[in-house]
Amino acid sequence: MGKTSKDKRDVYYRLAKEEGWRARSAFKLLQIDEEFNLFQGVKRAVDLCAAPGSWSQVLSQKLSQNIVGEEQAKIVAVDLQAMAPLPGVIELQGDITKVSTAEKIISYFEGEMADIVVCDGAPDVTGLHDMDEYIQAQLTLAALNITTHVLRPGGTFVAKIFRGKDITLLYARFRTFFKTVTCSKPRSSRNSSIEAFIVCQDYSPPEGYQPTMANPLFDLSYGPSNELAGPNREIVPFLACGDINGYDSDRTYSLAVTSETPYISLNPTQSPISPPYKTAINLKRQNFYDKFI
Repeated sequence: MGKTSKDKRDVYYRLAKEEGWRARSAFKLLQIDEEFNLFQGVKRAVDLCAAPGSWSQVLSQKLSQNIVGEEQAKIVAVDLQAMAPLPGVIELQGDITKVSTAEKIISYFEGEMADIVVCDGAPDVTGLHDMDEYIQAQLTLAALNITTHVLRPGGTFVAKIFRGKDITLLYARFRTFFKTVTCSKPRSSRNSSIEAFIVCQDYSPPEGYQPTMANPLFDLSYGPSNELAGPNREIVPFLACGDINGYDSDRTYSLAVTSETPYISLNPTQSPISPPYKTAINLKRQNFYDKFI
């Protein structure tokens, strides 16, 4: 992210750098926690699609408050791409649609199950809203599926969703596994975005349900033939999170720059460890050298 663009305009982006968070998304989880008290008594947590690690930072900070004596909280951060190390966080580079990933998570917990699973994953958006909503739904369902492998009964699941026209299909799936389902919108999430977060509490799988990766996306067919209507349609509560007097993520705030207090540009808390542009630079450099061989 350029130092001359959102660095100056996005208040949560600036606050994240000032407070040491790897991304502005940390405030979304913090504001959801303010409303739902997600981390009370939690000692084992899983962060799916974790890179660059801002939600893992929040988990590390919050869970450390639940520990007494020499006991340690256990946090497993899972992502397909490598992530810069974080103190107190176990990093697992793996695919959330593979049963081997679920088995590794449980092995890090020494055979026990997680108290909470969070997922802030999202696809690279295309601008085609129907396509983006569909891909996000499939990613969320994949996160839900691996959650059924690693979450203890009574546990909590929090994930990003895109609130499109087929969102009731997702709500119905969540209500199959959790007694309480709420759609939340943190104040740090832009009002102009269809992004929201589903908070699923009290994990209670159907009797006889056996988690499986054989059908990781639950084989949902999106379209007019699969619309839910009448008593089958799921309506879940919608809750705005965050202090109403707090910063508005859609507003541009002045920097209050004066001759006595000049603007200071801060570097990101954690730079990318393997950004795509490095591959492009190395390829261009190699092509340049090849011309002279």
